[in-house]
Amino acid sequence: MPTTRLVPRRAAAQVSAALADTRVVLISGARQVGKSTLVRLVAQDRLAERRDLDRAQDRAAALADPVGFVDTTELMAIDEIQRAPELLLAIKASVDEDPRPGRYLLTGSSRLFGMVAAPDALPGRMETVELWPFSQGELDGTPDGFVDAVFASGPDVAHESTVTRADYAARIVRGGLPEATGRDDPQRRARFFDGYVQALIDRDVRQLSDIHRKAELRTLVRLLAARSATTIAANSLERELGLSRPTVARYLRALEEIFLVKRVPGWSRNLGTRATAAPKLVFVDSGIAANELAIEARSLLRPGAPFGPLLESFVLSEIARQLTWSSQPVELSHYRDHSKFEVDAVLENRSGRVVGVEVKAASTVGPDDFRGLRRLAERLGDDFVTGVVLYTGTSTLPFGDKLRAIPISALWQVQ
Repeated sequence: MPTTRLVPRRAAAQVSAALADTRVVLISGARQVGKSTLVRLVAQDRLAERRDLDRAQDRAAALADPVGFVDTTELMAIDEIQRAPELLLAIKASVDEDPRPGRYLLTGSSRLFGMVAAPDALPGRMETVELWPFSQGELDGTPDGFVDAVFASGPDVAHESTVTRADYAARIVRGGLPEATGRDDPQRRARFFDGYVQALIDRDVRQLSDIHRKAELRTLVRLLAARSATTIAANSLERELGLSRPTVARYLRALEEIFLVKRVPGWSRNLGTRATAAPKLVFVDSGIAANELAIEARSLLRPGAPFGPLLESFVLSEIARQLTWSSQPVELSHYRDHSKFEVDAVLENRSGRVVGVEVKAASTVGPDDFRGLRRLAERLGDDFVTGVVLYTGTSTLPFGDKLRAIPISALWQVQ
């Protein structure tokens, strides 16, 4: 397994650029995705001080004297800033007094301003760089260029693949967390995933919300894994968990804040309805979802196994990763109308141009697989760039004007 990553190199460029013209830079992402490694890569030679709020002594000092803790005239790195959100006001005061760029480099394993205790202290003063688990291109050393390519070339994007269904299943259960990708033994990898999720619940969730019923939260994670890539509403989980709807909603928010799951909103051209459409839930790391279902690569291919939902979740999370570095600013959502026409992923750029993506676990596709994409194309007219069915076959195939079937591996192999 490779020890170097493409995204840290991309993210390193993002962080370096941000430090050059922004007072505070936050590297945000799940635990153990390489945030501390990225800090060393970008700023080790420039740092005056580095402090880690996972260490009890550093955290105690930060809480006792926030102003003194951040008192520096040079670049300071502070890891796991969500452990002491009280520091944000002290950082604000410091950068307002001395507005030079490159004052503070923060890392965080929770979405900072989703925290109950985090003051809204740094608008206009901070830039965030989001870091995800390994993408498939990072693991393979390939371009990860699908999003930019499909907006630039539309239906002219073509790709031939040698990746098999068994290969896709292996990629799903492996996931992208660096520690997991280095474990070839499925049992050792499962132990890592089990400990990782439990640690997030025991440690990080408590930073975000007043949650005491950890057993129900653990059950919720398993329920969500079984519903990967489906629309999720709090009221659909009340009965199975024995919790109130507001409590379930709060638990879902907490899991998203710690980067365990991601909710993909429903798409609409009416901005007022976008936020009210039911979101679709995917796991940030497909390996965690597969482990929650106790599924290995071979069993994932058996009849009745949840290969389709986990594959869709895997594809959506790969696309979401690309959006953190693609040159094309794009929003990710999904489409479902009252007539039950659906599109798994809707990619819309700031000009209102749209690419639709369907995900199919089959190695062959037919005209019916483009049903939702055709409806989306009819609705959008000239704003519809192309509709793509990503499938487990090997060839790019035309299915009408602007409609193509393309192997899933195009996500990370297309330049």
